[in-house]
Amino acid sequence: MGLKCLCRRAVLAAALFVCCAGFAVPLPGIAAESKRPITEKDLLKFNWVADPRLSPDGARVVYVRVSVDEKKDTYTTSLWQVATATGEARPLSTGARDSSPRWSPDGKTLAFLRSAEKDGKSEPPQIHLLSLDGGEARALTDLPKGAGGISWSPDSRRIAFTSSTKNEDIAEKQKKNEDDKPKKSDVRVIKRAIYRFNGAGYLEEDRPGHIWIVDLPTDPAAPPPAAKQITKGEFEEDAPAWSPDGTRLYFTSDRTREAYYEPVDTDIYTVSAGGGEISRVVNIDGPIGTFALSPDGRRIAFVGFVNAKPEYSYTQPDLFVADLSPGAAPKNLTADYDFDAGDGIGGDQRAPRAAADYRPVWSGDGRSIVIATAERGRANLKRFDAADGRASDVTTGDHEIAEYTATPDGSRFAGVISRPTEVGDIYLLSLGASPRRLTRGNAPLFDTLQTSAPEEINYPSFDGQTIQGWLFKPPGFEAGKKYPLILNIHGGPHIAWGYTFFHEVQWMAAKGYVVLYTNPRGSTGYGQKFGNSIQFNYPGDDAKDLMAGVDYLLARGYVDANRLGVTGGSGGGVLTNWLVGHTDRFKAAVSQRSIADWTSWWYTADFTLFTPTWFRGAPWREEADFKARSPMTYVEKIKTPLMLIEGEADLRTPPGAGGEQLFRALKYLKRPVVMVQFPGENHDLSRTGKPSYRIERLQHIVGWFDKYLQGVPKPEYDLPAAGPVRQEAP
Repeated sequence: MGLKCLCRRAVLAAALFVCCAGFAVPLPGIAAESKRPITEKDLLKFNWVADPRLSPDGARVVYVRVSVDEKKDTYTTSLWQVATATGEARPLSTGARDSSPRWSPDGKTLAFLRSAEKDGKSEPPQIHLLSLDGGEARALTDLPKGAGGISWSPDSRRIAFTSSTKNEDIAEKQKKNEDDKPKKSDVRVIKRAIYRFNGAGYLEEDRPGHIWIVDLPTDPAAPPPAAKQITKGEFEEDAPAWSPDGTRLYFTSDRTREAYYEPVDTDIYTVSAGGGEISRVVNIDGPIGTFALSPDGRRIAFVGFVNAKPEYSYTQPDLFVADLSPGAAPKNLTADYDFDAGDGIGGDQRAPRAAADYRPVWSGDGRSIVIATAERGRANLKRFDAADGRASDVTTGDHEIAEYTATPDGSRFAGVISRPTEVGDIYLLSLGASPRRLTRGNAPLFDTLQTSAPEEINYPSFDGQTIQGWLFKPPGFEAGKKYPLILNIHGGPHIAWGYTFFHEVQWMAAKGYVVLYTNPRGSTGYGQKFGNSIQFNYPGDDAKDLMAGVDYLLARGYVDANRLGVTGGSGGGVLTNWLVGHTDRFKAAVSQRSIADWTSWWYTADFTLFTPTWFRGAPWREEADFKARSPMTYVEKIKTPLMLIEGEADLRTPPGAGGEQLFRALKYLKRPVVMVQFPGENHDLSRTGKPSYRIERLQHIVGWFDKYLQGVPKPEYDLPAAGPVRQEAP
């Protein structure tokens, strides 16, 4: 649904500027009154940055730059480099699908992933090497199923990575005659309850990802040596990391058959770099995510949580540290820090096709660990003492630090910072100093736009619980005037809005709407109790929190009570469906990628709810609860004009369990409803969908509100007259 909890289970005006080093610098004297409102089509001009990798000496940052190829209606990803001393930036690669840059420890070579294009389709990504002394990138791997998870050995001579390639794939590829290759059936024999996944499609059950190692060629002109598979078996290994002495590899894995029958439990394992027996080194009876070894290799810091008994719908992630000596118990460093460690906030402008993780960073002396935390709509870096967990701020501010890496001694960081008025840029973060901006990838565009920061509000809900939210007012807002309102609801349900760039709400405000977005109970970043308060009660009190926010704005006097609109995607779509089935106060609604009937969704979603996190049991055992919490149960009460937006390839909230059901039912009831379907798009339509589809989505959302809240003629939404049409005889 956005469904973040599911992921735990388991991106003109050039003549007015002087260009320098690949980024534009505004000329002085551009008056504020000459700026224009932001539009939905400005998305086509955005440049996103992601996966910043600070060089070992701290002199350079290599990052992924993502932009729109409007002609092909897709995104291009290339590697760029910026000098930390001067801010001088330049492109490093010419590929259209280059990503995941990783510095060698000696700082001489860059490894990255490149996906070639063949017959209009993207080939599996392969590891390429680029010397920082110059020259063209050269391929290091050529495996049939590609490579990922790049990890350099400490001596810069080997690379560990993951691949789902099997020996028979290599043998088949080596056959030169196509007639000699076996013909494979495309019939699927499915044995697992999780057999497909949103964005990935059908999963290959017999292809777990394993760890491989490849040596760097000693002669650049010679063919690269063959990669060696290090781990084998039925279970998948992820995120390999080398020990400081280069003798062992550490990785995460869930080594449980059909793990969805039990609470999630991912552990850290180790194997010799030469292969052999795998042994478990860290277990907390819960999922372990990103991790990092201490400089001396004796401890490991990681993000995870211990499963509650009984299991929670939402469990707050914590930062742990564990000695790697036998029998040592991990220590929770953030047990007294009631916010999210290793987490961020939601929005619609993360870089498509490029991302990094929130990996812990050790100080050079091993005494402290830095990690990003999410706290009340903000994401900043925080330092925790490795012995007692004492916390101190590394950064503060109304922003989101979306990604980051550091020098080996942990003294300097390169991070992507996004603010409500800015798509993310690269910043240099030094301990004890303010963040220093290195890139201005969107300056040519944003220096011509009217953008504004939202107003933060905190209001009491029905039971006195304080709810945090934000509102955007239209440009040129006039006191005393009544404005239409759009309530915009986040998905998840366990994520949060906050201080990051949100194109959708900026554009809604530019179109004349007051826009309200809040973090009702169930949202992350407000403590364990607040986050889990909707377990077995979703939708429920969170919907009351949202309506309390609407009433709070109405009391201010500038919102028209007769022109209220509501929209949300994923979990926000669930709440949109719920609200219009429980109140007629909204005059228009747009539900996106939603759920209408929990029972249908339980059977068809791309993951399971076999453990009692959202519901206490299966639908046939908890029929009354599934029905009571399904928006479809209240469909006869829906009078609000409703638009339903669906991605035809959405496996997270399949249309047949959501919008399609509501559409058919409301058509039967002869209520005002339209459905907008996007061919080939999955659950991530609003974030990584085709650029043209992302724009059309925005146009349809606001177009629906324009029709019903502003009285703008929209013939494309005019409904056919109900009942049969009789032809008169000539």
